[in-house]
Amino acid sequence: MGRSLNIKAKSVPGPDEDTITISVMAARRALSRVNLSPSSIGAIFVGSESHPYAVKPTATIVAEAIGAAPHLTAADLEFACKAGTAGLQSALGLTEAPDENIPVKCALAIGADTAQGAPGNALEYSASAGGAAFLVGRENVIGEIDHTLSYTTDTPDFWRREGMKYPSHAERFTGKPAYFKHVMECAKRLMENTQTSPSDYDHVIFHQPNGKFPLAVAKRLGFNKEQVQTGLMTPIIGNTYSASMMIGLAAVFDIARPGDNILAVSYGSGAGSDAFKITVTDVIESYEKGRAPLVRDIVNEGSFIDYSTYLKFREKIKMEGE
Repeated sequence: MGRSLNIKAKSVPGPDEDTITISVMAARRALSRVNLSPSSIGAIFVGSESHPYAVKPTATIVAEAIGAAPHLTAADLEFACKAGTAGLQSALGLTEAPDENIPVKCALAIGADTAQGAPGNALEYSASAGGAAFLVGRENVIGEIDHTLSYTTDTPDFWRREGMKYPSHAERFTGKPAYFKHVMECAKRLMENTQTSPSDYDHVIFHQPNGKFPLAVAKRLGFNKEQVQTGLMTPIIGNTYSASMMIGLAAVFDIARPGDNILAVSYGSGAGSDAFKITVTDVIESYEKGRAPLVRDIVNEGSFIDYSTYLKFREKIKMEGE
């Protein structure tokens, strides 16, 4: 299965970790790299399909934990694996609005998940955990979002009803009519709207349900493997769901140079994709990356656990009658 999915390892949340703790850590690391007070944040959006509470927001806890002032808007978002990028679009919309109407100078968009997979299911092999946080504003911008658009349909390829512990999926149906259709259509439309072609981009990041699909999409659209490689994280950490594309984008920013063009496309089952064209600015040269660990450094610091420990951490072993 690992060879067919191109996944060698996956991240696993510890017994004291969940979407909230991962979001808080990602937010703190993002803030540590910039001279910005948490009280300056006017909006926080947390996208996830594994929020710890069915009724109680994750975003308010994150805001309190990072020391944000109460005069902000906060919301949880859910759209399978693209909830994080939906938050990124929402943050962009608020910060681009005229000051006299909506005075939000800076917003925080987070994608985080501790993904679920039933024992023995293929999802158990790929579903992992992780988070990424992006500050969106108008000052000291390291990456300008030149264009964004979405492509959305009602395609039931993956779902989990209220009260169900594990999700269900339509197996092979999740590929061609779901993932490939939405990601490719979204990428094509963005390139048409911006009058760009694959050769114009230095880096491209696609949502990564496994290590195989993003490479296949890139090839079909005309991108080469070198353009994909930096942001391709799933082969070594698994599918982090709402954080998948955003972690890949963070890895690209870790090595990006002024003038680099980036294409990033997320995907969420249900189904939809968000696409972004981003240009790296000269500010990247003074960006203080060293104040927080780089994506690849975080991965290299990890240690391995065996399957029985994994079952314990994920509370998959139950007493009879539970």
